Amino acid sequence: MQVSVETTSGLERQVTITVPAARIDQDVNKQVQQQARSRRLDGFRPGKVPTSVIKRMFGKSIRSDVLSQVVQETFYQAVDQEKLMPAGTPNIQFNKDVEGEDLEYVATFEVYPEIALADFSGAEIEKLSADITDADLDEMINTLRKQQGDWEAVERAAVEGDRLNIDFEGFIDGEAFDGGKAEAMDLVLGSGSMIPGFETGLVGVSSGDETELNVTFPEDYHAENLKGKATVFKVKVNSVSAQKLPELNEEFFARFGIEETSVDGFRSEVKKNMARELKHALKTKLKDQVFSQLTELNQIDIPAALIDREIDVLRRQAVQQFGGPDAKIDPNMLPKDMFTDQAKRRVSVGLLMQELIKVNKIEPSDEKVRATVEEMAETYQDPQEVIDYYYGNQEILNQIKGLVLEEQVVEHLLETAKVIEKQVSYEEAIKPAQRGEAAE
Repeated sequence: MQVSVETTSGLERQVTITVPAARIDQDVNKQVQQQARSRRLDGFRPGKVPTSVIKRMFGKSIRSDVLSQVVQETFYQAVDQEKLMPAGTPNIQFNKDVEGEDLEYVATFEVYPEIALADFSGAEIEKLSADITDADLDEMINTLRKQQGDWEAVERAAVEGDRLNIDFEGFIDGEAFDGGKAEAMDLVLGSGSMIPGFETGLVGVSSGDETELNVTFPEDYHAENLKGKATVFKVKVNSVSAQKLPELNEEFFARFGIEETSVDGFRSEVKKNMARELKHALKTKLKDQVFSQLTELNQIDIPAALIDREIDVLRRQAVQQFGGPDAKIDPNMLPKDMFTDQAKRRVSVGLLMQELIKVNKIEPSDEKVRATVEEMAETYQDPQEVIDYYYGNQEILNQIKGLVLEEQVVEHLLETAKVIEKQVSYEEAIKPAQRGEAAE
């Protein structure tokens, strides 16, 4: 077998492989003889079909199967011989495929980039910390009460927090526009679900009122034809409702799966959940910062095949997230551009992490794996049952080991970076990262 390698551009390689005719003929003849013994054809006794008949009737099919197997075997032999690391499936083109002559084909594919890790000591990382105050706890419990609250119609002027049921229609330069009309729509004042000025303009209205709102669509509004447009909305108020919050009692506590009977016990459980959420949020933001710095310091070429593969993963995740497990949506219908930047970042981080793990010989700590499993299990009624299940399921345990390994990579990088401690409020700490800082 002869092999030659050409770098066509960046990470792309063209490998030309020549396989001796004798190798092809030998495999073809072997297949012909096997089929002569096993095939049943009319007019011939079992096992007595002449090889010439098999060749005449099935020769092309047999040769095609042989070539497929030979290409697969010789391709991996060639990349191993040349010490290449293909990223994705190769594109195979036959240069020469003539019976009785040497086979020549070209495999075109991308390779993984060679990575020389940059010094991370120049990175500046802001490490956030936060406490949960009584005011934070009160706000969270109030939010839980609002989630379970009932709405009751009131005969008074609307205030922020009230829910209105409205009909409305929008006009630009006196003309109604598509998408600017709704009937019997519920709107909570202060929710921020409408454009600026719409909700504030309805504070003070009462059931049965009709009013006009003069507002302007934001310059960054998603619909091109409405960006920056001055608009008049004619609104009819069908009803005004105020929310009645549930009492803090056993019935309310049970809605959240909490068996506590006292207010103090309930507050304690809520605070524990807030602490878990806070810990996760702080860890995620720290990790995002570390990975952002890592990718900035290490600008690497990324194989397009890996980006496409990651886009497919993100598409499927989006469908499951918004459509549920039974969603009948083709993930490929989602625009590729929606996920390209996130896919590039995730692939880049993944490649850099692999190199860090290899260079620094980082392995998941058994103690950290155990601690992570126990932390996950403590939210369940029978933690030990969950722990036993995790350790009895190798697939799940490997996923947890992957998470631990990721955390250990972050810890390794933080040891050399300049870390700046910053105290923030609970609300700021749990606020999602800005778009573009997607968590891995």
